[in-house]
Amino acid sequence: MHTAEFKAKVGLEAVRGVKMISEIAQTYGVHPVLVGQWKKEILERAGALFETKRGPKPAEDKSGEDRLYGEIGRLKMEVDWLKKSVRQEKVWVDEGSGRLPSA
Repeated sequence: MHTAEFKAKVGLEAVRGVKMISEIAQTYGVHPVLVGQWKKEILERAGALFETKRGPKPAEDKSGEDRLYGEIGRLKMEVDWLKKSVRQEKVWVDEGSGRLPSA
């Protein structure tokens, strides 16, 4: 049994048409009928390569990146809020008796 990669390699060489099918078959040690079948299959399926649209990556790929940037923004806001809270508490302690109120 031959691998898909092997079939593609031999079939593409036949599609190029540089050598005769019998020469290619002899080079790779396969029957010329197989080389012809692989060539035919490549030519029949070549159009399928261009059926799918190519363009930007789907939005799903970017959603992970967007989610991470959103998380970074949320964490920055929390850090800013904590810094502000610590400053306000420090001012409150300094203006008062110098000690924190007991709970």
